[in-house]
Amino acid sequence: MRLTDTDQQLLEKKGISKDKVIDQIETFRDGIPFVQLRSAAIVGKGILKFSSEEEKSLIQSFESNRENKSLLKFVPASGAASRMFKSLFNFLDNYNASEETFEAYVSRTGDSAMEKFAAGLTDFPFYDLVKNKIGNLSTTKGEEVFAFVNEMMGENALNYGFFPKGLLPFHKYGSHAATPFEEHLNESVAYASANGLANLHFTISEQHDAMFAKEYENSNENITKATGTKFNVTYSNQKPATDTIAVDLDDKPFRNSDGSLLFRPGGHGALIENLNDQDADIIFIKNIDNVAVSKYAVDIAESKKILAGQLLKVQEKAFKYAKAIDQDAVSASDTVEIKEFIENELNANFLDSYEDFSLSEQLLVLKDKLNRPIRVCGMVKNEGEPGGGPFWIVDAKDHVSLQIIESAQINMSDSKQVDILKNSTHFNPVDLVCGVRNYKGEKYNLLNFVDTKQGFIAQKTKDGKDLKALELPGLWNGAMAFWNTIFVEVPLITFNPVKTVNDLLKPAHQVS
Repeated sequence: MRLTDTDQQLLEKKGISKDKVIDQIETFRDGIPFVQLRSAAIVGKGILKFSSEEEKSLIQSFESNRENKSLLKFVPASGAASRMFKSLFNFLDNYNASEETFEAYVSRTGDSAMEKFAAGLTDFPFYDLVKNKIGNLSTTKGEEVFAFVNEMMGENALNYGFFPKGLLPFHKYGSHAATPFEEHLNESVAYASANGLANLHFTISEQHDAMFAKEYENSNENITKATGTKFNVTYSNQKPATDTIAVDLDDKPFRNSDGSLLFRPGGHGALIENLNDQDADIIFIKNIDNVAVSKYAVDIAESKKILAGQLLKVQEKAFKYAKAIDQDAVSASDTVEIKEFIENELNANFLDSYEDFSLSEQLLVLKDKLNRPIRVCGMVKNEGEPGGGPFWIVDAKDHVSLQIIESAQINMSDSKQVDILKNSTHFNPVDLVCGVRNYKGEKYNLLNFVDTKQGFIAQKTKDGKDLKALELPGLWNGAMAFWNTIFVEVPLITFNPVKTVNDLLKPAHQVS
């Protein structure tokens, strides 16, 4: 690969090595193999489901330990909310109130999303704000809806399409409209705070830095006063070094019209770098748009405490065994007990050849499997929502492991793989509790546990030309592939994403 002086300067500026670029181009040429599903993870076979007594015990375990632990809530919050308003942008482009009624537009286009939006107009948390700006000059429903949407989306108006999703009005409490950012602060008090302090880290887009800082300034004092909790809020941006090279359809580096190399953001998998920069005993991970109104706060907090309690429970055993191995205090009979723990509680599997290993070789294997970050992931029953799910997979070396797999990673032309997918009962709400330290309190380098071959290749266009783009292994997919993984069934109320604006009309986002 020949690089011009300008190319070299761009790589240096981004912090990307030539070898990394060559490796990415080889990935395009080789392609990314589909994962091989062995079976869906279900309750009793890969997913834990606790009794009410077990849940109480796990909550108590977390509560009795939380003051002695450093806690952190990590919230991926990057990007603008433009996709959330796709139907509204489409409406502005295709509706003319002087030419047809709103009802005729819906009938002509079959735009059920706009029909639902208009029917629920007064129930949106931003209704009063928008209505006060546009007044009551409209004479028809079509004029009112168009003026309303135009005020929301107009670049010289509220410009909600530019906003990060985390700073949009989501929930209406009387005269106050709370943002997801604010709700995450409130929520952190219940389960991610200790000794009167809550630590939160948001990954945000650089263009929104000032907006988040202003929102924190506006909300911090009131929430601190109401909860008696102080907040330590930090931010980071996706690193330029995680951008990936784009290629043309012949797998040659794609160049912009000015001749420069085109790099694109590496997707949410790039955030493993941001997560790796954090350090705490327990790290809660939850997406920015997955919040609910306050009446569900107790149920949501208890679910998080259950996951954290399970983490502490398995971590205690893992630490005990790892320490014993390091101190040469493990007998042949002890290895049987440790292996059973790893298989039954950490869901890590062993090759058949393990039984033929010497004791010293077995101890090396056990040590390797114990000394890994641990993630306890909530899984909700599949109610038809899109998203990844929990599966047992087998890799090219016959290693079997529990993974969160996206449908794009599955070979849909393989009927056996499709059957396994259809048999899945749960999906991933992005509800993780992570332990990233070893028994000595040393933080793992999370970049050592990424499966770099679990990325995604997508076809895109730029300046009218086709190109191929590479997404890094997803944060909770391939980026955590070599973690020890535990899945736990959690209630559906813990999953309340806002993918489209109409999701704000769902009960979890309505105060009354």
